[in-house]
Amino acid sequence: MNLPNKITISRIILIFGMIIAMFVLALIPDLQVMTIGNSGVNLVYLIFTCVFIVAAFTDMLDGKIARKFNLVTDFGKFLDPIADKLLNDATMIFILVPQVYAPEQRRDPMMLTILAVCVILMIARDLVVDALRLVAVKKNIVIAANIFGKAKTVLQMIAIPMLLLNDWPWKYFDGNWPNSLQISNIFFYLATIMSIVSGVIYVWQNRAVLKETK
Repeated sequence: MNLPNKITISRIILIFGMIIAMFVLALIPDLQVMTIGNSGVNLVYLIFTCVFIVAAFTDMLDGKIARKFNLVTDFGKFLDPIADKLLNDATMIFILVPQVYAPEQRRDPMMLTILAVCVILMIARDLVVDALRLVAVKKNIVIAANIFGKAKTVLQMIAIPMLLLNDWPWKYFDGNWPNSLQISNIFFYLATIMSIVSGVIYVWQNRAVLKETK
């Protein structure tokens, strides 16, 4: 197994560690209120932000190494997009978990609903695009990533750490704004919009893949 694939696998291991920690955080409510000073940043979330950033960095690193040293393999092509989807989707779900299990006095039902809808839309988009790619592969057609899909990923990787850090440091600026309009949430909405737009473009540009061949 070459180095890029080892890096990809290490990213998947990090992600599964995060998934396990979701349940730990849900089962121990006291961890949800462990903040750093007056910043409002949860200590556990800060750790997860660091893990997410490291995992996101490995996403860029394995691809660069594979291309530079001609180490691109079919196994890597198969595993890398799975790792990418796991990273973003698992972390977005993680953001929802504490809100679901939070005590009533700390729960924001409207914000929880909005975030849940955004997460569902983004995961649904990924499923549609992945299904389209599977159909294309059977017809020996390659669906390349486009600028809109890359913009979606960039927006997700900006919005997710901002949400994990409870809108810090923007909270000093938008602290009095409605929760749904805080800067971190706005970036999450933008990621959702770009996710839908890129998904529609993928389907429209490759609609011929879905046509039955005679």
